Amino acid sequence: MRVPGWLLPHRITIEPYAGDTAYGPTYGPPAPDVPALVAETVRTVRNREGREVTSTAQVLTAPDVACPPLSRIALPSGRITTALHVAPYTAPGLPLPESAEVFCE
Repeated sequence: MRVPGWLLPHRITIEPYAGDTAYGPTYGPPAPDVPALVAETVRTVRNREGREVTSTAQVLTAPDVACPPLSRIALPSGRITTALHVAPYTAPGLPLPESAEVFCE
């Protein structure tokens, strides 16, 4: 079971991280109008290297949204941020909605 659409009132744009080049990071084509629930609060999380970093926004989306760490995200407030960590929430066999939480810089 997926997270219901009525719980995702915000719209974000995601540019998935594609890798690094000699000129810096590259991104895939932007995915506009992605349903999400955005909370711009400050939290301490661990990044993909395991270091503690500060997350200033948390985004809840559908479980199949392509948003690898280091992707660029345009929030409803207009702020452009970077994905630090993506945490999938699944509950196989349980009547709970599946989703993904993206912790942003």
